[in-house]
Amino acid sequence: MRKKTEPWLHRWSRPAIVALSLFGFSLVTYLTVTHFFGQKVALCNVEGSGCDLVLSSEYAKVFGIPLTIFGALGYLTLGLLAGLPLLLKRDNPKAQSQIKELANFLMFMVASSTFVFSGYLMYLLASGSIGGQPQVCLYCISSAVAMATIWTLTVFGTSWKDVGQLFFTGAIVAIVTLTGTVGVYASQGKIAAQSNSFAGRLAQHLTVTNAKMYGAYWCPHCIDQKKQFGEAQKLVPYIECDSKGVNPQTELCQQKGITGFPTWEINGKMLSGERSLDELATASGYTGDRQ
Repeated sequence: MRKKTEPWLHRWSRPAIVALSLFGFSLVTYLTVTHFFGQKVALCNVEGSGCDLVLSSEYAKVFGIPLTIFGALGYLTLGLLAGLPLLLKRDNPKAQSQIKELANFLMFMVASSTFVFSGYLMYLLASGSIGGQPQVCLYCISSAVAMATIWTLTVFGTSWKDVGQLFFTGAIVAIVTLTGTVGVYASQGKIAAQSNSFAGRLAQHLTVTNAKMYGAYWCPHCIDQKKQFGEAQKLVPYIECDSKGVNPQTELCQQKGITGFPTWEINGKMLSGERSLDELATASGYTGDRQ
């Protein structure tokens, strides 16, 4: 009797998922490292729009934690689950089959959750929820394509005993994930709305370009400068120079030779006095929407 051959997709789905997971993990890890070290992201022009705006927006965080950290954990989990049956070889065919079935089910659960979450982020990009207009983010799209491909390979690259039960479970996972995602971002809605104004986008751009506003808590011109940003003033990259203020960085102010407030440091140049938002946008090279 001729032995039944395994479909090519089933044979190569796991190695492909491992490869895609490594790609995704490397991608989001790179973004995480550049975030914490304040480095410019490659292939991302700093101009207050596109990936510059997306990666610095409130939607790129969950409870203040960079979203890329959760992405890295998701890719790492998927890669480990895909490689588990390849690493844990058992002489007993039944035991090996049980390991494979468990890994497949857990991989489907994780892949479904990350697929739905990634899809929601794509909706935010396309709907103009970030920046007030549709945005193009190469890193976001690449990650979304990788997640979608992993989910497809998980579903069609595995032999499932009960497809109906599988998709019922997938639907439950999708509903829970979507509900949780909408709930989390709804709680961040006010901050996100502030970020979508011209003042909010400019404040984010100033932060991304490592601009600084040096001031003192008692300085009336500093207060007026912040007020120009309206509700987005909390996003301004502000440095407190008075030792009696909140979170003072007196030594940094002294090193920079700050003698008057406010003083802006933008692109290596010092600008003294209160400035209009348009002046700050021009000085920092912001080319996004000014409305």
